[in-house]
Amino acid sequence: MEHEEGVVEAYAKVQAVIAEACAKAGRSVDEIEVIGVTKTHGPDVVREAWDAGLRLFGENKVQEAAAKIPESVSQAEWHLIGHLQRNKVRPALELFSVIHSVDSLRLAEQIERVAEETGHRPQILLEINVAGESSKDGMRPEAAPEVIEYILGCRNLTWTGLMTMAPFCPDPEQTRPVFAKLRNLRDTWEKEYGVGLPRLSMGMSNDYRVAVEEGATWLRLGTVLFGHRPKWRPVAEESF
Repeated sequence: MEHEEGVVEAYAKVQAVIAEACAKAGRSVDEIEVIGVTKTHGPDVVREAWDAGLRLFGENKVQEAAAKIPESVSQAEWHLIGHLQRNKVRPALELFSVIHSVDSLRLAEQIERVAEETGHRPQILLEINVAGESSKDGMRPEAAPEVIEYILGCRNLTWTGLMTMAPFCPDPEQTRPVFAKLRNLRDTWEKEYGVGLPRLSMGMSNDYRVAVEEGATWLRLGTVLFGHRPKWRPVAEESF
């Protein structure tokens, strides 16, 4: 998908779709925020998106983010939405205020250790592999209670919700059961553990309308906003 239009026009169309989905589901548009997924795009795209009104940005890789974020809009809020290796936790906490992809007890333990050392207080989401796809990251729902009980005892982590990646389907309606199950898991765990989990990170460019109808609060949108563009490469990449 190539965009002849700019980000301003693309974002306006996205907002219109969100408004329609909210009206159908009886939700307020104020409940939903768009995360502009800028992986493979350069700081110029971040600035264009900022000017269009986006305030949240998502990156998949720590190394790419480390090169891009210092050159981008300083007021932007950055979210890590890709898989996080334990050996990248320290630089990740320097770059991101929210980590969507906590998918194991060992990763949660490492984030807590590093956060204690560095004074960071990240907001985290548990990534749940609702669809059970072997190609997707995320923990199975039955593995989550052990991680939840650990996180609830942490001093430095704030658990605010759940994230999932639905299978890619030509018909977005086929993703509805995945999003509904994540919402149901959230509702169950709120009651079971006595916590508030306001964030549901679900929905991407091909299925975000359905995600909104099923309760998403953070939409991770890249292609629908920015199109397919040449991959950005920093002049010099750091090694971690």
